[in-house]
Amino acid sequence: MDRNEVRFSRFRLDLSLRQLVRDEIPVPLGSRALDILCVLASAKGEMVSKEELMTRVWPGVVVEENTIQVHVSALRKALDGGKGCPTHLVTVPGRGYRLVGLELSDSASANGADSSLDSARPDKPSIAVLPFQNMSGDPEQEYFADGMVEEIITGLSRIKWLSVISRNSTFIYKNKPATITEVSEKFGVRYVLEGGVRKSQNRIRITAQLIDSETDAHLWAQHYDRVLEDVFALQDEITMCVVGAIEPSLRKAEIDRIRRKRPNNLNAYDLVLRSLPFALSHVPKESAKAIPLLEDALTLQPDYAAAHAFLSRCLHHRYARAGLHEEDRIAAIQHAHAAIAHGSDDATAISVAAYIIALDEHDTAAALKLFEVALELSSSNAFALNFSAVILAWMGKVDLAMQRAQMALRLSPFDIYNFRSSFALAITHFYKKRYPEALGAAASSVHANPSFSIGHAILAAALFRVGRAADAKTAAQNALEHEPTFTIHGFSRIAAFEPAVFEPLAAAWREIGLPE
Repeated sequence: MDRNEVRFSRFRLDLSLRQLVRDEIPVPLGSRALDILCVLASAKGEMVSKEELMTRVWPGVVVEENTIQVHVSALRKALDGGKGCPTHLVTVPGRGYRLVGLELSDSASANGADSSLDSARPDKPSIAVLPFQNMSGDPEQEYFADGMVEEIITGLSRIKWLSVISRNSTFIYKNKPATITEVSEKFGVRYVLEGGVRKSQNRIRITAQLIDSETDAHLWAQHYDRVLEDVFALQDEITMCVVGAIEPSLRKAEIDRIRRKRPNNLNAYDLVLRSLPFALSHVPKESAKAIPLLEDALTLQPDYAAAHAFLSRCLHHRYARAGLHEEDRIAAIQHAHAAIAHGSDDATAISVAAYIIALDEHDTAAALKLFEVALELSSSNAFALNFSAVILAWMGKVDLAMQRAQMALRLSPFDIYNFRSSFALAITHFYKKRYPEALGAAASSVHANPSFSIGHAILAAALFRVGRAADAKTAAQNALEHEPTFTIHGFSRIAAFEPAVFEPLAAAWREIGLPE
């Protein structure tokens, strides 16, 4: 099957079916095992061949047969009651599998019937991507608009905390007018993405806007104007831009929504959302506010990968910027590994954990592999791009660090956490002795996050090297105000992966007068 056939013939599991199956099977299942269960449930007792499972669960991807066997084994363990109990997942030797003797609700076995979609909005954020309008008047452009929506849905479905309505469901509105309220009520979603495509000579223009159905507010809108050369490369590029921009927009909207809610009956997801403004601040006193929220989330759900990941980050802040206490470092590493163990399909959790494994465990080889895994799951994940850029910069891997940082800034220029990308660029420019460029990047990082002490320290070094000694001392003082315990030696225990990168900065800091 060539690339175009894969792109336009992918089968997408109906997420309403997926959620119903998840609700009715109390044992936690991995993402792929749950996908397999959905396919088997939709077959209503008929055999599903191994080839069909591969096609429907891993569309366009070549997988080994033992990969299915691993997930089937986990699924069988979840479904069957133990020795002496009936087996619900039956292997048909050499052919495939059948699901028998397991009573799912009619709606869960209806393979995503339209009636199953009408529901109240779940607590988990949810989005429907409507068919993009073909505004060019050229019927041949329909395939491009449809393919664009298909790819955006695929990209959004990789965001672990987001429920995405399938293409087969939302395309009931193709060439049919609908209000945001109608779509929201139909699919039980909080957010709706709509857009349009117009082709004019050799150019193609795409518009997209993200709407909060509860408030009718436009959370994000953008238009793209490109030369139409390789239509599929263009589709990939714009899809990455849309997905990369939507994730932080939704993240901010969700945090704002949780702040407005009364703090009653908090579940694990709400607790994690409430923690994020504090967990992502880099300031130990802010991290201290996040830690009990994340611990409460893990009490409710011990296998919550995101909670483990952000708790590891908070403990890292406390270790790195509040005394270098060994117990904090060890706990940070433990929670990072727990995040990886429980979040094999969560790009954000993997990225945050990889960052901590690099900084606190100094296992940069493992961290880089984990970043690659995260980017394979979601190529536009802001955390994967930002965090890997910083680690790569400290390692002296300049070209890749700059590529990741610049991609993060290009995909989502208004993400408030993109100060890390500017920070990574500042490190790489300073290492290359491009001091004016380092100054500009460091200033951007400090402007985006004034509380990040190391950003001020990098700015001080760059100012000093361009001959602005007085300003450099002011920046160094700002670094100490935000982190009174900062010392060059103490910070070297965190980030001195490559002496050729760290020592020039340390030399500038010594000349400025920062404490050794």
